[in-house]
Amino acid sequence: MNKIKQHKGKVILAGAGPGDPELLTLKVMRYLQKADVVITDRLVSTVILDEFVNKEAQVLHVGKQCRKGASTPQSTINELIVDYALQGKLVVRLKGGDVSIFSNVLDELQVLVENKIDYEIVPGVTAALGAAAYAGIPLTARDHSTAVRFLTYYKMDVIDDNVWKDLASTNDTLVFYMSSDTNDLLVKKLIESKIATDKHIAVIEQATTPLQNVYSCNVYEYAEKFGNSSYVSPTLIIIGKVVVLHQQFKWIENSNSNENYFQPVAKSKDALSRA
Repeated sequence: MNKIKQHKGKVILAGAGPGDPELLTLKVMRYLQKADVVITDRLVSTVILDEFVNKEAQVLHVGKQCRKGASTPQSTINELIVDYALQGKLVVRLKGGDVSIFSNVLDELQVLVENKIDYEIVPGVTAALGAAAYAGIPLTARDHSTAVRFLTYYKMDVIDDNVWKDLASTNDTLVFYMSSDTNDLLVKKLIESKIATDKHIAVIEQATTPLQNVYSCNVYEYAEKFGNSSYVSPTLIIIGKVVVLHQQFKWIENSNSNENYFQPVAKSKDALSRA
């Protein structure tokens, strides 16, 4: 990679929101309209890419899909960001949800600093907030919960037994990202740790999109009602007393569809496609 350039561009690390294209912020939209290059994750609505990106911009798809499909290595993404910025271009690195919640933004920040490239971080609506709102579940509510924890259980060794006991005993609302494949074990661990019987669980598929589905029940009923279920990506899990409010305040009916709003990353072709 040639790092000797007379003029350096700038990189915008931006969140695209959880799915609904109208949850895109005005600031991100304006940068997309000025961008020379957009490097986008899989969990970004095609409406955003089709309607809000500069028509002359180069769009690179660097989708990542945990344990499924093809994934672009983070090292490759880093190289693309640096290479285009050192050509003097305005690069928008577009991520689903918020740029700083369970993303690889640290890797990208480090490589930008190492190469002395100007950057800006623009937040987006993270999946937890979008999913909760579109499911009618306030994440904190009087007499239900006064705090929220964002977690992930995408691998079985990321939470030890002492943490499970703490999670089972807290009245904080628990929100698990990237955990649908381990959801059955997640529930089992909480029950083994004696989570209270008044806690409920909501599994929310493709939140804020027209294909959203919410599956909700008491934690102790989950295995019988939804055990061994396979969910459409992305899926978010909310656990706590607040989940019971879904039945009272839901304002969107389930789509009852198992189609993909975000297309899976293709295994048969290069993950880097240009438009």
